Amino acid sequence: MKVGDIVARKSYNKDIVFKITDIIDEDGKKIAILKGVAFRIIADAELSDLELLKPPDIRDILMDKTVESILYRTIKHAKERDKRNMRGLPKAAKQPLPNVYGLPGKVLQIDGDKEYLKICLDVYSQLGIPAVGVAIPEANQYKEVKKLLEKHKPDILVITGHDALYVKNGDLKNINNYRNSNNFLKAVKEARKWQPDLDTLVIFAGACQSNYEALMKGGANYASSPGRIMIHALDPVFIVEKIACSRIDVVVPIEEILDQTITGVKGIGGFETRGKFRWAMPKPLL
Repeated sequence: MKVGDIVARKSYNKDIVFKITDIIDEDGKKIAILKGVAFRIIADAELSDLELLKPPDIRDILMDKTVESILYRTIKHAKERDKRNMRGLPKAAKQPLPNVYGLPGKVLQIDGDKEYLKICLDVYSQLGIPAVGVAIPEANQYKEVKKLLEKHKPDILVITGHDALYVKNGDLKNINNYRNSNNFLKAVKEARKWQPDLDTLVIFAGACQSNYEALMKGGANYASSPGRIMIHALDPVFIVEKIACSRIDVVVPIEEILDQTITGVKGIGGFETRGKFRWAMPKPLL
């Protein structure tokens, strides 16, 4: 087996599809470092425990029937967004519809996985959400986040990648028992130094099994994972869509946001947060 191979762990009944990202020597044994293909989890296993799988199309794994259903529903809602958000506009603005245009919140996504990032950006595009993405290893995200915020000035920041809880250590409160939660936390804290207000800069942070409580305490609006479960690669996108496309005078109900995710309340939690959608008029001539 080699780096880049698609595999599953025999000892876990091949429940998750992984990609080998590195192979190291540990006490005379060959250990593979693994990243989930559909889920934002990182793990390791002896090569002898792995079974080689036929290389799949990552999009096919990500877009199962459940995900396709949520995405279809979200895109349908996005098409109806203008009509829904017209409520509350002054009558004068409603009359000349061609003269009014909407501005969803702008997203900056910092992701530890290039492939996931590309797919997320494609979905943002389908949803009509302006988004910029930068792939940065989790350990370096906190070093770059302030510079990227200053450059792009987003309304919403997503800090994600891969994570996992070291089960053998057991203490859920100790952030050092997670592969990347501390890296995500440092990035959140740096972002909050740049903008402390939770409604001015909305932050989603975390990945599979991340230390939810620490990330929320550190300044995230939404984070994973309250139940220390795996979250889907597109969960951050569905969280962002609800905030980016809800009017600025609306506090988005938490239950509506969580209902739109793939993993639900055990995978994602958060604070009440205002939407980021704004109407503007008149339309620019060019």
